[in-house]
Amino acid sequence: MGNRVARDDYEWVYTEQPHADRRKEILAKYPQIKSLMGPDPRLKWIVVLMVAVQFCAFYLVKDLSWKWVLFWTYTFGSCINHSMTLAIHEVSHNTAFGNSKAMWNRYFAMFANLPIGLPYSASFKRYHLDHHRYLGGDGVDVDIPTELEGWFFCTRFRKFVWIILQPLFYAIRPLCINPKPISQLEVTNVGVQLAFDLLLYWFWGAKPVVYMLAGSMLGMGLHPISGHFIAEHYMFLKGHETYSYYGSLNLLTFNVGYHNEHHDFPSIPGCRLPMVKKIAAEYYEDLPQYSSWIQVLYSFIMDDTLSPYSRIKRKLKGDVKQE
Repeated sequence: MGNRVARDDYEWVYTEQPHADRRKEILAKYPQIKSLMGPDPRLKWIVVLMVAVQFCAFYLVKDLSWKWVLFWTYTFGSCINHSMTLAIHEVSHNTAFGNSKAMWNRYFAMFANLPIGLPYSASFKRYHLDHHRYLGGDGVDVDIPTELEGWFFCTRFRKFVWIILQPLFYAIRPLCINPKPISQLEVTNVGVQLAFDLLLYWFWGAKPVVYMLAGSMLGMGLHPISGHFIAEHYMFLKGHETYSYYGSLNLLTFNVGYHNEHHDFPSIPGCRLPMVKKIAAEYYEDLPQYSSWIQVLYSFIMDDTLSPYSRIKRKLKGDVKQE
């Protein structure tokens, strides 16, 4: 449990990210993929249903004993809340109402944010676009762990703790790597979320609030679904920075496992990414892929060659525009 990880730095590269060139090549060969771009008309109704389910759960847990509150928090609430963060990921790409109604997507994301308990959607949108534009970009891509994370979480036990605390690091990391001025949408997101949390406590007490907040923290920590955080971009094979997962948990996560396909075509909603893989199969079938997020988590912890440093990183050329 005390073995130290061999890595002491990121994998620095001096090439551009692979997704832009592959996108151009695929579109030149399969122009019909353009027809897959655009909003998913079902997404908004799925999100409304998920929010309604959590509202029902808030009502039901208010009269349970604490042991059952905690049981349902991990077994059910954490799954729904993590899935809701990935719904917000979908909406951040304007796939609920389309690019022509960008603000509808922003406010709808705040609605989807309600059962999560913590204001998340507005800030996520700003930083996630940087992740796509400047994948691995030093000082810009806040998906990459900090130097402190890479240095400290260097044993199996510490990596285990790091995975448990992932929600905390994802919240703090942008402030350390790439702080941005607070936007009006972020202020609105905080105000709406705080008002909802207070009303939930006022009407139904502490148990629904604990169910909501603990579900979000647990669902994004040591949880099977959280394997996607590690699976997407951590370098299990040298030179590969994006990996896809084609297992059954895609059904709960809006196909976020189709991650090479998503980075190649971020404007295509998750429900259509399997079609991208089917049409352009020769571009994806030989890329590294996973069939189990649980196995990814286990391998990351137990493999002494892997750590938060196991990320491809690149220096950016010129100035990066801050939004």
